[in-house]
Amino acid sequence: MAFRRQELVRFQHCDPAGIVFYPRAFEIINATVEDWFATLGMPFARMHGPERHGVPTAEIAVTFRRPMRLGETLDLALRLRRLGRSSASITIEASAGGAPRFAARSTLVWVNMDTGRPAAWPEDLRARMAAQLEESPDA
Repeated sequence: MAFRRQELVRFQHCDPAGIVFYPRAFEIINATVEDWFATLGMPFARMHGPERHGVPTAEIAVTFRRPMRLGETLDLALRLRRLGRSSASITIEASAGGAPRFAARSTLVWVNMDTGRPAAWPEDLRARMAAQLEESPDA
């Protein structure tokens, strides 16, 4: 079950040629992760505030398939592919008008902000994540 959201490609995302400057794609990826955690009952304000945890990216790879252009609406689909004790592997695919724009693979780690060390996912959050787990042949 994919988490889905849309993102309008704005002027702020683009270089002078009117296409998304690649570091901005990483901001779009992070916004997708942030929105996903909010739907899991762990908005970043709570996570980084009273919970004193975060989900830094331990690994990320992105394949850009076509340019993303000013004014396009990106359709983003995040899928949970692997759920470990303190880490999770996700994929995010972006398309516009049905045509692929990028595909990302990422590993996130639940980290205690006070110690800087990985920690086990909270049981309630892990259960909500596990309900969305999708098998991937290459995860």
